[in-house]
Amino acid sequence: MLAIPNSLGILTTPGSSKGSKAPVWNTIRVCWLLMIFLIIAACSGRTVAETNSTAPIKQETRAEFAKRAQTIYESARKRYLASPNDAEAAWQFGRASYDWAEFASTKRQRAEIAEEGIDAAQKLVDRQPGLAEAHYYLAMNQGQLAQTKELGALKLVSKMEKEFKATLELKPDLDYAGPDRNLGLLYKEAPGWPASIGNKSKAKQHLTAAAKRAPQYPENLLNLIEAYLSWGDRNAAVREMENLEAIWPKAEQQLTGEQWTQSWIDWKIRREVVGKKAADMKRGSSSRQKPKSPVSNPSSVQLSFLTQAPQLSMR
Repeated sequence: MLAIPNSLGILTTPGSSKGSKAPVWNTIRVCWLLMIFLIIAACSGRTVAETNSTAPIKQETRAEFAKRAQTIYESARKRYLASPNDAEAAWQFGRASYDWAEFASTKRQRAEIAEEGIDAAQKLVDRQPGLAEAHYYLAMNQGQLAQTKELGALKLVSKMEKEFKATLELKPDLDYAGPDRNLGLLYKEAPGWPASIGNKSKAKQHLTAAAKRAPQYPENLLNLIEAYLSWGDRNAAVREMENLEAIWPKAEQQLTGEQWTQSWIDWKIRREVVGKKAADMKRGSSSRQKPKSPVSNPSSVQLSFLTQAPQLSMR
């Protein structure tokens, strides 16, 4: 989602000619475009599963999800256009726009859908600045729009941060601790100062807060586990995986129905992925350490669940 606008100029050395600027600028631009992709990947639950799992979502299954999202979007849009001053209709249309934009086949389509959601949410923020849902879905759709941008995406990241912070102050429990969850992901994936808002300490703070505020929501613990693994902190990742295993059965009982099918497919795939990564880190660490005795350490964490392949099924 990030890019360096032209107004920031081009890195040059004293006395360099105009002809020497292009290669440097092109390299910087490629690096920033890569960073845009990484941030978008963090804000999309399915991306981790699709890129790291050996069992990606089947194309026909994805088509079913897309059809459902489109139906909900069209219904929400119709309701909103009929009653544009209805606050609930407005933010629900914003939510439906975000969900439908996830399945856009082109950047243009994604941008058009996101801009509709942004327009509805922004007008609602202007009318009712104390309504958390307005700020939240404004930020979510700004994230979708950022996926279609190169230059200018940096500004959207800052806007998202502002709206998620506003939501956090108004309604921190919204969308299973959504404000903390999304702030954590932004701080985790964005480049650090002075380029952008990236900050490991803030990322850890908000991802941990989301997991504590709504531990029954697997997404929060999975995000925290993935963060610890990316930071090389296997012990913390294992600790949170134990928490994930503890809440998993109850979550399966509570989060049921057609609206949860897509999430469960994603969560089960990612659960397998993080388990394998933690196991690989354990093996790598063990291979570098010479054992002092043949007696196993009784305090070591047993990762029996890491080898279990989750069952993917449609409910």
